[in-house]
Amino acid sequence: MTGSQRRAQLLDVGRTLFAEKGFEGTSVEEIAARAQVSKPVVYEHFGGKEGVYAVVVDREVQALTAALTGALEAGGHPQVLVERTALALLDYIESSTDGFRILVRDSPVAQTTGTFSSLIGDVAMQVEHLLADQFTRRGLDPRTAPIYAQMLVGMVALTGQYWLDARHPDKTSVAAHLVNLAWYGLSGLQHSPALRGPGETGPGTAAQHGTGERGTPA
Repeated sequence: MTGSQRRAQLLDVGRTLFAEKGFEGTSVEEIAARAQVSKPVVYEHFGGKEGVYAVVVDREVQALTAALTGALEAGGHPQVLVERTALALLDYIESSTDGFRILVRDSPVAQTTGTFSSLIGDVAMQVEHLLADQFTRRGLDPRTAPIYAQMLVGMVALTGQYWLDARHPDKTSVAAHLVNLAWYGLSGLQHSPALRGPGETGPGTAAQHGTGERGTPA
């Protein structure tokens, strides 16, 4: 093999092992053995398993970032943007299962730091601007857009993690259900939402009884 071919082989082997066992569970010995080379060859190309992992993760982050930002930058109706983003994530999971497994195995979305959570945070910032514009047009407070963006993107990300192993229903159905909850939830937002506990009254009362803010069916 040429140097570039050997490097590509080691990355493919490392990607598979990291997806199967995670970073901590993978060793240089295993990478070398599966690639049928000696350990020094791995060190020569990457300096150790950390180097292999860094390149693998960087490539996966770039691929997923391109897919998600491409869906958001395509423009169109906000409902269509939600649909495209959900499908972009599910498409990536379907075509790059090992890559997505690596990202979520060592950097779950619930963590505040890490590659996957950082990526989700970047996507949420893009969604935030879209929501702020829509909120302004509809007379809602645009200052609440950041938290709604986190909710929306988090919902899509966690659903993607679930579908990673479940794979049921099919991805188009999953995307449709995501849009069903996200869009119709957003379209029925109240101007001043409030919790309604025992004995409490407030703007949230109508929604608790199955009616929208203007008294129409929710």
